Amino acid sequence: MNENCCCERKKVRSPEEYKKLMNRLNRIEGQIRGIKGMLEKSAYCPDILSQVAAANAALNAFSKELLASHIKSCVVNDIKAGKEETVDELLATIQKLMK
Repeated sequence: MNENCCCERKKVRSPEEYKKLMNRLNRIEGQIRGIKGMLEKSAYCPDILSQVAAANAALNAFSKELLASHIKSCVVNDIKAGKEETVDELLATIQKLMK
């Protein structure tokens, strides 16, 4: 089996991809801690909401990057292997992301 495809619901990522995704998540985690700190310090609501919007945008960017990687590797490999049910799974995933 190709190590870059989804096998048994797992994915082997390159060290570069892993590092890039982890760095994004670490920044998002920092943003969330910052929002919590703002709340603890009784910051003005619009200021907190502005930071929440930035954290949401960062999570959306993370999702887009992960989805693109999934499509380029797992989905393409599965379709080439004749696993057309992967398209239904992809559509369900996109529907969840768009809620």
